Amino acid sequence: MQYGHLPGIDKPISRLVQGTVMIGSREPEKSFALLDAVFELGCNTFDTANTYGGGDNERTVGRWIREGGIRDKVVIIGKGAHPKGSGPRVTPLDITADLHQSLSRFRTEYIDLYLLHRDDPTAPVSGIVGILNEHLKAGRIRAFGGSNWSHERIAQANEYARKKGLTPFVASSPNLSLAVQRQAPWEGCVSISGPEGATAREWYEQEGIALFPWSSLGGGFFSGRFTRDNLDTFTEGLPKLCVECYCTEENFRRIDRVRELADDKGLSVPQVALAWVLNQPMEIFPLVGCATGDEFKTNVKALDVKLTPQEIAWLDLQAEKRS
Repeated sequence: MQYGHLPGIDKPISRLVQGTVMIGSREPEKSFALLDAVFELGCNTFDTANTYGGGDNERTVGRWIREGGIRDKVVIIGKGAHPKGSGPRVTPLDITADLHQSLSRFRTEYIDLYLLHRDDPTAPVSGIVGILNEHLKAGRIRAFGGSNWSHERIAQANEYARKKGLTPFVASSPNLSLAVQRQAPWEGCVSISGPEGATAREWYEQEGIALFPWSSLGGGFFSGRFTRDNLDTFTEGLPKLCVECYCTEENFRRIDRVRELADDKGLSVPQVALAWVLNQPMEIFPLVGCATGDEFKTNVKALDVKLTPQEIAWLDLQAEKRS
């Protein structure tokens, strides 16, 4: 495992972050076995959210941490202020309510990195930055950022923080993958993949703000399950969503090239696709949703894969040759 650091957090942050949307109390032994296996492989950073499982996710992850006595070794990424039926909730009141609720479920005094799960572009950044700084000062969070926030809004928030002498956003969690989305999987999502995301990627590179990209493997697109001639067999759930969002001819051309390079290097398709993300010139901590420890172990190998600029451009269909 490799590690990085984030301002405000006094622990190393594993370069691969395990998502926990599948973790819950219905199958505690299975959930704990997965978390144990990933932790033993060096992953100490786990992505959670106030909305996952109606709170069951946070309670179960918190129980695992508590029973293992590892709170000082684990980095919790919490997310709040997700919209509900009433609409956007990026307000000081809603941020505070979700944060306190999450702390109660985790049964911990603080969340290491707190991300606002969606943005409301009409909400003034002054109130958002102000309330996050209050919680930071009170010790309830150690650092904060945005999940599915545009880079323009983060720049606006950080400019306000700079002028007021406040702590800025230090992290962002958009989608970033070699597979470019045809459409967003859920309302309010932000992607910085493909040619349209070039400006955002350049901004993150210049600003040095850490990225925690979700669906770096295209929501399962690089698993090998999806081919040009079997897409009509996926009719429900996450596989159907992958077909709708990622299964385009352009992305199949990318996976053809990934497969060719993987064969040359003795790697798997997911390892090369994940390496493409890791080799971007930004401070990156990809989120992965591994179902087993063996799957996570395979992903860890991607950390050591070095791609040349020519290979990166070729995989993304930006060049005809990679030599």
